[in-house]
Amino acid sequence: MKKSFLNSAAIILVLSTVFVSSSNAQMPWTLASGKAGQNQALQFDPVRGVLTMAPLLEKTTPAVVNISVSSTVQIPTSRFSGQDEFFERFFGDRGSTPNRNRNDNDEDSNVRTQRSVGSGVIINAGKGYILTNHHVIDNADKITITLKDKRTAIATLIGSDAGTDVALLKIDLKGLTDLTLADSEQVKVGDYVIAIGNSFGIGQSVTSGIVSALGRSTFSRDKYQDYIQTDAAINQGNSGGALLNSKGEMVGMNTAILSRSGGSNGIGFAVPTNMITNIMDQLIAYGEVRRGRIGVTIQNITPALMAAMKLKDTNGALVAQVSPDSPAEKAGLESGDVIVAFNNIDILDSSDIRNAVGLVERGQKAKISYIRNGKRYSTKIGIEKAPEAESETEKPVEKKFDPASFEAFSGVEFINILESDDMSGGENGVIISSIKRSSDAYDSGLRKGDVIRAVNNANIDNLADFKAEIAKKKGAVFLTVQRGRAQTFIAVK
Repeated sequence: MKKSFLNSAAIILVLSTVFVSSSNAQMPWTLASGKAGQNQALQFDPVRGVLTMAPLLEKTTPAVVNISVSSTVQIPTSRFSGQDEFFERFFGDRGSTPNRNRNDNDEDSNVRTQRSVGSGVIINAGKGYILTNHHVIDNADKITITLKDKRTAIATLIGSDAGTDVALLKIDLKGLTDLTLADSEQVKVGDYVIAIGNSFGIGQSVTSGIVSALGRSTFSRDKYQDYIQTDAAINQGNSGGALLNSKGEMVGMNTAILSRSGGSNGIGFAVPTNMITNIMDQLIAYGEVRRGRIGVTIQNITPALMAAMKLKDTNGALVAQVSPDSPAEKAGLESGDVIVAFNNIDILDSSDIRNAVGLVERGQKAKISYIRNGKRYSTKIGIEKAPEAESETEKPVEKKFDPASFEAFSGVEFINILESDDMSGGENGVIISSIKRSSDAYDSGLRKGDVIRAVNNANIDNLADFKAEIAKKKGAVFLTVQRGRAQTFIAVK
């Protein structure tokens, strides 16, 4: 899938909940099978003489449900502003409806009951499993399901995963209709799609459009995203609804829109079914996704890095650092390797490998392929429990040494590392003591306080080594840069 960044000037809005009045819960998921007709979306009705989707919708819309969530929330003294968040919920506390029937002397007078609405999809009629978004039912006290035939039921939360924004509910009703989860890897840009959901809480609505793009993601580093983008109108309350192909199979779950106003601008996002099915078993078994790690720091390959490292293209995830005693180190991976496949799935950039590893249960083995010095290698790698995130160490303090300047790095000054610096990673290398914002090096990503550990994969001990290595190559060079505890590659032309 092709990758792209979203315009940071706009705000991605999670579609959930049109708030009317509260929510607290934990959820797991399950891989389910359903029944779907093989009808095409548009059919000719000879009686009325019109093209219509009515026959397909008559079979599929009963599988899409309305979800009403009741939760208890604490109202802050000053309202929270979500403008600094890239991923913002619709309304947030602005939609809270105060409970007027309260005693003003009650010590809990700042607690309110809040109701919100969203959508869900029945994916296993026999077991009563309903798929929805995590943000729809997060913190729910009570989850009420309303079917198309007006029957209602209180749902039990099976499991939920904030990382992929997926949740699984269960109801105990007979005569349910479910949907088949299609293989989202077969989806192509231009495919006809149908979105079904509880728009604005007014009841089930149907819209249609095409697949506009694949592999979309936002800047949220704590999320696992590989969205299907569609121009089918998706609005508030559509979260958790179904995105169907022309055969009535579910290819994604409607989750978010890109909008400045909160209304549909023709840019909607759906979690692909393959991402959903990959985590369902864990949610069913454990009530959570037990994600692991392989112990690498990765980055995307820029055109400058591609040229400097003599790579054929920018595809893959560049290994910037390998953690000691990690599965990656045990598997033989090294800094500078380019991961190109994981469990036989092509890796095009850093988000691909993050998603792929994040959806494999820890304790399992996976196949990983990587490029080193122009040759492709494959090996098995373990998935281990991810440790708690460690805080970065402070940047090194600038020392009053005579800086050295080099033609390839105009506007940058370097100094040696002193023994007294007690720097993480050792004393070998040089420190950037100053850098001009107008310089090419700054534009390439270098910053004051960065520690250069290697030039073109050649380790350096001091300024003399650094100057010697720079002199060996004309044009672009790539540097191994340590910033705090993290290590990355930066190419400078």
